[in-house]
Amino acid sequence: MVTGRTAIAVLGTAAICLTACGSGGGNGAAPAAPPTVNGQATESPGTPGERAAYSVKGQTIVLDPGHNGGPLKGTQVFVGNGYKACDTSGTSTNAGYTEHAFTWDVAKRTQKLLEQRGAKVFLTRDNDKGSGPCVDERAKIGNDKKAGAVISIHADGAAASGHGFHIIAPKPVPGYNEKIVKPSLRLAKDIRASYRNETGMPYATYLGDGKGLTIRDDLGGLNLSTVPKIFIETGNMRNKGDAAKLSDPKFRQKIAVSLADGLDKYFKN
Repeated sequence: MVTGRTAIAVLGTAAICLTACGSGGGNGAAPAAPPTVNGQATESPGTPGERAAYSVKGQTIVLDPGHNGGPLKGTQVFVGNGYKACDTSGTSTNAGYTEHAFTWDVAKRTQKLLEQRGAKVFLTRDNDKGSGPCVDERAKIGNDKKAGAVISIHADGAAASGHGFHIIAPKPVPGYNEKIVKPSLRLAKDIRASYRNETGMPYATYLGDGKGLTIRDDLGGLNLSTVPKIFIETGNMRNKGDAAKLSDPKFRQKIAVSLADGLDKYFKN
């Protein structure tokens, strides 16, 4: 038998549970949905407290969307140890999805994520229609902004039989980038781990040691950088499987999240 006093206690307990036992916490409300762009989440999972603690908060980051949508300038520029073309056309999938459009989309998605986490983000180009800037100018943008990190975003155009991604870190060029070689390698490893874990893309099968990392001194963007910088070749656009992934907006969002998470890990170290 339930006495009147016991019934009151039971009802009181039930009332407390209605407000405190719900999935939303103390006020019983459901947790707010993450921000979206075109119906896609723009933030990785995490509580408000976790989001407030992101290490990228207050950091200056430069994103370099590889190539451009306008005509090539056709000039040669000095890259620290020789001369190279100011800009190149990039590659595309067999279906015609261009590298420059892909890198622009990924850069904008990554910028939004990083800004939501409190970072100051700059892009090396303002749109996907104009020409340039040249590779030396792209390096200068990161240098002038005194960026804590720079990522140049690309997709490869290798033989169709090859697939996967790789990161390019700078090799020392005397008189130019020696001071940033070590932190750039750490950035490369953090982005490599995050990208592989969060996108599921394997290491590139068509170059290097099969561990998704190459060291080069023939890229002006790395040779002339005075701040930590890497390139990421996010996949092979000439490979059918990679092309399908890179052409998918949902996968591009995964790429953006992985880059933002990799940068957050880098700034924690």
